[in-house]
Amino acid sequence: MFHRALTTLATAAASASVLIAAGAPRVLPEGTLPKDHRLEPVKDLDGYFPFTPPTSAEAWTKRAAQVRRQILVSQGLWPLPTKTPLNPVIHGRIDQGDYSVEKVYFESAPGFFVTGNLYRPAKLSGKAPAVLFAHGHWKDARLSETSPKELREEIADGAERFENGGRSRFQSMCVQLARMGCVVWQWDMLGDSDSQQFTRDFIHGFSKQRPEMNTEENWGLFSPQAEAHLQSAMGLQTWNAERSLDFVLSLPEVDPTRIAMTGASGGGTQTMLLSAVDSRIALSFPAVMVSTAMQGGCTCENASLLRVGTGNVEFAALFAPKPLGITCANDWTKEVSTKGFPELKQLYALLGSPENVMLKRGEHFPHNYNAVSRSAFYTWLNRHFKLGQTEPVIEKDYTFLTREQLTVWDAAHPAPKSGDPEFERSLLQSWHKDSESQLSRMKSNSPEEYLKTLRGGWDVVLDGTLETAGNASWELKAKADKGAWIEMAGLIHNTSYHEEIPAVFAYPKQWNGHTVIWLNEQGKSGIYNADGSLNSAVQKVVDSGATVLGLDLLYQGEFLANGTPLTVAPKVKNPREATAFTLGYNPPVFVQRMQDVLTALRLIQTHEHQSKRVSIVALDGTGPIAAAARAQSGKTIERAAIHIGEFRFGKILDWRSPNLVPGAAKYGDVTALLELGSGALKQIAAANDGKAAAEFITAP
Repeated sequence: MFHRALTTLATAAASASVLIAAGAPRVLPEGTLPKDHRLEPVKDLDGYFPFTPPTSAEAWTKRAAQVRRQILVSQGLWPLPTKTPLNPVIHGRIDQGDYSVEKVYFESAPGFFVTGNLYRPAKLSGKAPAVLFAHGHWKDARLSETSPKELREEIADGAERFENGGRSRFQSMCVQLARMGCVVWQWDMLGDSDSQQFTRDFIHGFSKQRPEMNTEENWGLFSPQAEAHLQSAMGLQTWNAERSLDFVLSLPEVDPTRIAMTGASGGGTQTMLLSAVDSRIALSFPAVMVSTAMQGGCTCENASLLRVGTGNVEFAALFAPKPLGITCANDWTKEVSTKGFPELKQLYALLGSPENVMLKRGEHFPHNYNAVSRSAFYTWLNRHFKLGQTEPVIEKDYTFLTREQLTVWDAAHPAPKSGDPEFERSLLQSWHKDSESQLSRMKSNSPEEYLKTLRGGWDVVLDGTLETAGNASWELKAKADKGAWIEMAGLIHNTSYHEEIPAVFAYPKQWNGHTVIWLNEQGKSGIYNADGSLNSAVQKVVDSGATVLGLDLLYQGEFLANGTPLTVAPKVKNPREATAFTLGYNPPVFVQRMQDVLTALRLIQTHEHQSKRVSIVALDGTGPIAAAARAQSGKTIERAAIHIGEFRFGKILDWRSPNLVPGAAKYGDVTALLELGSGALKQIAAANDGKAAAEFITAP
């Protein structure tokens, strides 16, 4: 009966164009909205991001793996892009007596250049430790020079020590480390110093969507298409950091067991992320960035999915139990000594290495990587890499090198074109094709690896599975006898996440143990006629002995104060039109609606009257939500009638669309969801002739 009913519905859905009149019972009084935290203003980068240490090492191992995968997925690095030859060019050696400085550029991807300076000790005995030095948002950082007035003020305040050496905190760091016997690589952030293929204003100041780049093919950064494929400015920088590590390890004199990374501000962000996901780094020192407060204000420090349910303190914690040092200043990090660092200390103690985490306090200084903070890093590095320096390690003065002496590009080594939109498009397309090629090869050669990769990506994109859906309970608000069936209206509470969903059960008195979740763009009203009776299709299913559950998903039905359907997704107050400022901290509307379905499934699983079978019907625009819920619920949903039509995540061109889901196009789009929901790598059976816009799916 149910099978025949769904087949009829699938055919009808293809031609349906008239919305069903609303006649569902209200759960809440008129004008009252659900008490659901998701109706509050969305979280932004200035929110509160505490870290709760685990209760056991085993729990941390599991959690750390999840967060690492979340970082990799958010950066477009799951799976890792193909590593092409770096083709490094090292030239222009400057001999400074006890150290040398060279100019370097290499290709992190074909035609995409990373630029910087390489500092090497003059004398080495054995393999040398190496330091990756990522800078923050100091303009032209590597090539910059502090003004005489600012320098004198810093010397007077104790932030710097030398009139000559203090002219560049970046050269100061590199010179001192080279004198300590380290090989040092300092490279440019995108849009900074010699890295101008993407301009500074674009990468760090992007504010307005570009219609010419919002296309289904050959798109640009910050577009909905780039988001759907997890291509971001932050991801490009993380990739440059990864390839920087590859470059340093290619140097024959470098000891691969002693690799450190440091950076302040935005460089601290880069340090946290690479240290979290690449096990080759042995010591990490993110300065003035680890905090439960502001998480990073630039477009290059934000990526969709990155900080949903996590934050910078936990990112730093992923390095445990290896040596981790941090600093604070009179900025957003000023409270880390009481909010963040104690929790890091607790984690390190749990893992048996409390001495391997350190905070250098500096609340009396403004945002910095000054001589005091640098000395803390030198001393931490000296202690753990056994460099034999007298502690505390204090840097010495040095000969300042000018911009002209350090710049990578010259007549013999001409700079690539700056701000070229065609290069931008081609780079993103090459990464897209590489990702598709990798997944295709996996599917052919290693289905298990393909499924693991696909599942791992979707679990982050969709922010969890039925297993992580939380605890659900039912609150009955109204009950009515309808003859052969009972109408029960109430709230499904997700007590784990403080969410509540208006819902109605059409429960046959002769229930056969089968429950059908019925999704509709109108919410629970979609199962009713205007007069309050069930529509004929739903009535047939109830007559067959199955219970039908209608839901008001988030921003449907009783979630709407004025009844107007949601067409524009909520966003943070930040006026810049970069999706990551919102979806880097909050799940998309689509995902939250899917999670409502998982909450309903959790209730069905745990209710005293447990269902023997669960099916789902979604015959309008909610079809992709049903497909996602089925994919994320294991084998819980046995049968499904899902209307997909021509919907594809990869075709969404509105950055405020409620259906925009970062990463969905990268991992096979809605087709992959259907594939996952029906059983890994099994053929989907269509219930139409290929022209109608519905698909009928049955469990194998």
